[in-house]
Amino acid sequence: MNIPNILSLFRLCLVPAFIIIYFSGLQHSSLLAVAIFILASLTDVLDGMLARKLNKITTLGKILDPLGDKLMTASVLACITIDKIIPLWALIVLLIKEFLMGLGGLILYNKISDMPPANFIGKSSTVVFFIACVILMLFDNIPDKWSTAVICAALAVMSVAFTRYLFCFIKTLRKNNTHSTPDTLDAGWDDSD
Repeated sequence: MNIPNILSLFRLCLVPAFIIIYFSGLQHSSLLAVAIFILASLTDVLDGMLARKLNKITTLGKILDPLGDKLMTASVLACITIDKIIPLWALIVLLIKEFLMGLGGLILYNKISDMPPANFIGKSSTVVFFIACVILMLFDNIPDKWSTAVICAALAVMSVAFTRYLFCFIKTLRKNNTHSTPDTLDAGWDDSD
């Protein structure tokens, strides 16, 4: 267990804390929930930086990091869906996308014993989604058409990242089937394509 993995575990613990605070009915519960979401996002950035800087990239970390991200993302969307800030279909689209990406990661791990690294498009989509969620939680009484527009914009950017993921997933599997070399995964996920 290293510091980046401990940060990822801490982020996983923030998921139930976020849900409890969001629905607590406390004064300024939206602000507190946003603060937890920001803290979770900061630990995500920090654990990645530390893992690279300290050369502590582990298989466990490659599983815990995206798991924490996906659970926090799904929790935020579920909460604002239950609160009727965004429509149910937006949550369903995100859950399907996350399920497919998780399944793809599992297939790759079983085929080549590694997990795909994050790329610029995926990171950008995470930032856009983060901003959209913060806006929707802080301004929860904006008109429905505006909240739907905000979440649609975030989902559009996420769909670009998902398309890139799908393209790289297929490319990696093809390369692995024809050339079983250790650098196959990195070649398939290189952003220079």
